[in-house]
Amino acid sequence: MDSQELRYLQVLAGCLPCVLARQGALLAIKDAGSGRYEYVNAGMAAFLGRAVTEVLNKTDAELLDPALATTLRAADHTALAQDGALASEHRFEWAQRRHDYLVTRMLSQADADGRRHLCSIWQDQSVAQQREAQLKAALEQLEQQQRANDALRRELKDQAQRDATTGLYKRSHFDDQLVREVDLSSREHREFALVLISLDPFSEKLAGFGDAGRTRVYEAMGRLLRGNTRAMDVSCQLDEGLFVVLLSGVGLATGHSRMEGLRRQCASQIVVHEGQELAFSVSMGVASYPHTATSQQDLLVACQLALTEAQRRGGNHLTLASIRFEPI
Repeated sequence: MDSQELRYLQVLAGCLPCVLARQGALLAIKDAGSGRYEYVNAGMAAFLGRAVTEVLNKTDAELLDPALATTLRAADHTALAQDGALASEHRFEWAQRRHDYLVTRMLSQADADGRRHLCSIWQDQSVAQQREAQLKAALEQLEQQQRANDALRRELKDQAQRDATTGLYKRSHFDDQLVREVDLSSREHREFALVLISLDPFSEKLAGFGDAGRTRVYEAMGRLLRGNTRAMDVSCQLDEGLFVVLLSGVGLATGHSRMEGLRRQCASQIVVHEGQELAFSVSMGVASYPHTATSQQDLLVACQLALTEAQRRGGNHLTLASIRFEPI
């Protein structure tokens, strides 16, 4: 080693204690043969509960309880047999505290007198673990807040797509879902039913309440449609007095059975407004894809024709669209 390298090493040796102290690390240098401390920084002396001068020339056996001293001495002997640095974790009780240290030990080259020294750097893992736990807790809190924000955005988006009176989706949502269902049914070769529902003309008594009476009926329709459909189905309000239900994965017969039950519920539903009991009824047209139509437009036409036939029969009626037959 030339003089310049030696000078750099001396500068580094002078800086090292300051750097370690700023990081809260404990530094100790022992005589490799006797295990006596020849140098400790202030942090190491404080850990041992002594002044620096009281630690020098002492061994672990003279400063610590026997069990801990034996453990550290064994780790020192392991490091002495290594060619290079050895890092090991030490967890122990000392001075009525639980300690968790990562200790890096390195054996020096022999000096001019043939003596070797064991340098050890102690890093308190509890501080790092506490910081890691705090960081983890902060990240979890951020994730929870992000999930809450995402849920709120979905809820606000969903609310924007629903009619305020009925709670049902608006036409734009129905159009998107119908395109999706036609595509899904075409790819997976399954059917679905489509139901157009129209409020029958109001009685004179109900019509006499004007918009307020109409609102009570719309609210009742919203409750009935939401209560008689599954999560995979889509119930929407298309226009004034006109509703539609998309029954996913349901054929014409099942669609008829389910909607007939809904029609009867509507006919027996009593709406109370200003102390008056008001009744209403609906007409329904049911079609299915692909049995009554092979395209989205044809399906809507078939459904409308079935609804028109139900209305022609005097209302409060459900009509099925004609099943399409392929020529042989």
